[in-house]
Amino acid sequence: MTDPEHAGKPDSDLAVSIARVLAEHDAHQQRAAALRPANKAALFDALEAAGITTVTVTFDGYGDSGQIEDVTAQCGETIVDLPPGEVSLASATWNSDDVSTAQVEIAAALEQHCYDLLEQSHPGWENNDGASGEFVFDVPARTITLDHSERYTATETYSHVF
Repeated sequence: MTDPEHAGKPDSDLAVSIARVLAEHDAHQQRAAALRPANKAALFDALEAAGITTVTVTFDGYGDSGQIEDVTAQCGETIVDLPPGEVSLASATWNSDDVSTAQVEIAAALEQHCYDLLEQSHPGWENNDGASGEFVFDVPARTITLDHSERYTATETYSHVF
């Protein structure tokens, strides 16, 4: 038998909890988005200083797991190694206005920036049938282009009576 004094309370508490978590998530995403332009500029500055003109980052994921597959840097048409050195990246702290910064190797910074952009544009890209694609960093233009391909299983059912 249900206690009339608490009837409906668990659902109400759950709704309030879900609303709070969603609001915290949205606020975190907004703080993270505000930091991306400076992180992008720091990456492009480091690549430009090393004479890199293009970086291509490929990714693939499915079954709840995803990863960066390859990072290729070019100077003109010539494939080159990524430069040594570090980039200062800022990141939003969960449920706080605090911003943490870290010195990160350029290769790791490129990967982290790509993961951040995937989270922004295609959250859950690695789940189920997953997705694959590539980022192209055009250093002189200071643009990043994402080509993203989602995979899914489709079933088409037909029924005929003759």
